Amino acid sequence: MMTEWITGEVIKVTTWTKKLFSIFIKAPIIPFIPGQFTKLSLEINGKRLQRAYSYVNAPKDSNIEFYLINVQEGQLSPKLAKLCPGQKIMITKQAAGFLVLDKVPICENLWMIASGTGIGPYLSILQEGVGLNRFKHLVLIHAVRFSKDLSYLPLMKQLKKSYNGKLQIQTILSQEVMEHSLTGRIPALIENNQLETKIGLIINPKNTHVLLCGNPKMIYDTQSILKNKRNMKKHSRHNPGHFFSENYW
Repeated sequence: MMTEWITGEVIKVTTWTKKLFSIFIKAPIIPFIPGQFTKLSLEINGKRLQRAYSYVNAPKDSNIEFYLINVQEGQLSPKLAKLCPGQKIMITKQAAGFLVLDKVPICENLWMIASGTGIGPYLSILQEGVGLNRFKHLVLIHAVRFSKDLSYLPLMKQLKKSYNGKLQIQTILSQEVMEHSLTGRIPALIENNQLETKIGLIINPKNTHVLLCGNPKMIYDTQSILKNKRNMKKHSRHNPGHFFSENYW
């Protein structure tokens, strides 16, 4: 199916750090499913550049929100970071992606594990709040290098409060020590049981499903730990399992 592009308008750009920013736009998109992604595009020097980004907002929100890394040597993200309110941006009309609740098999505990800007789709899922009643426990993990990179921690705390004990949140810092955060990398913290001890829930194939989003190496290493140390297998449509991650086009 041919991709249909439409024109959106920039509402605002929020700069979090030198490398992290959020962009808010308005566009007449087809309603998406929480957890999905789309593509943003600009024409630069006569060439149309595009990249996939996950929705951060809930579908019910009027403004569309994305959380991005400003890659200094990149061609597109530095231009996106400098956009001003009222400027135009191209966006695909229809979303794509399978990091959605409908793809999660029946289980008690849902772990949503993210590094960096991979937190976006989970925030969309949790802000929408639809389809989560079937889980007994929800766990949201956000791993970054430094505490300044926890751009959405206030929202995470707000969501935790709104779920009345059903949602647990945990931050992880790889380059800094901070109260209430774990220090290290996600795969190692699972392998040595520190993450599960802190949360108070065991990751096991009997009652747990794990969603992964973020840095490809984090995803690869975490999948290896889940396979080799937790006896879990990757989930697919034709072969039910215990974890899966997004594949961006």
